[in-house]
Amino acid sequence: QVHVVESGGGLVQAGGSLRLSCTASGSIRSINAMAWYRQAPGKQRELAAVIFSGGGANYADSVKGRFTISGDNAKNTVYLQMNGLKPEDTAVYYCNIVESYHNYWGQGTQVTVSS
Repeated sequence: QVHVVESGGGLVQAGGSLRLSCTASGSIRSINAMAWYRQAPGKQRELAAVIFSGGGANYADSVKGRFTISGDNAKNTVYLQMNGLKPEDTAVYYCNIVESYHNYWGQGTQVTVSS
């Protein structure tokens, strides 16, 4: 079993920055990918950014150029640096870890951007 814990959410004004962190622990053999999803009120959960074990990363068009995903394999940790935040970035952000091709989710962390 893999346990996933996020931190770093909060309230920020438009144009501000936040850094989310997510650490996986437990029975970890091989992490295939680490990702951040987000779910705004009344909307479906969507992928914000993903980083693969080989080092490549993909971003949703809505966050490209503003968000940066990075990983620390030694610590089984993934970060999401969010700059130039907009009110439409307000959502619960969920960390997703793909370990040995199984999906594990964190409990989510709230990000609120005020205008």
